[in-house]
Amino acid sequence: MGAYDDIINYPHHQSKTHSKMSLYDRSAQFAPFAALSGYGEAINETGRYVDQKRELDESEKEEISMILNNINNSIKDNPKITVIYFVKDKKKNGGSYLSYIGQVKRIDLDNRQVVFLDKKKINIEDITSIILN
Repeated sequence: MGAYDDIINYPHHQSKTHSKMSLYDRSAQFAPFAALSGYGEAINETGRYVDQKRELDESEKEEISMILNNINNSIKDNPKITVIYFVKDKKKNGGSYLSYIGQVKRIDLDNRQVVFLDKKKINIEDITSIILN
């Protein structure tokens, strides 16, 4: 004879004063508790890696300027280029380097930007490399 054989066939008890708890409410009591709201996000943000912007030397600046002049001379052909440029991070000191491929619509010297056919704009000061495709 088992330990619970005497009660195994009894019906499950239902309270007459309290309604049955939903599965959602039952599961909520086992959810993790965050004593410090936002602390986990702050830790993740602190650990997130950002690059520091590298300053170009004069020869690199001159090379980029020369390539931009060549692009400007053939602007009617909408040359396709690959640009590597720096984007500042909104939350931390530093940022990241991104690569973009597109056809140049114009070089806006007043605003110091390269404008692409798809309306993307990249500041010339943020460009670290240009490759003609």
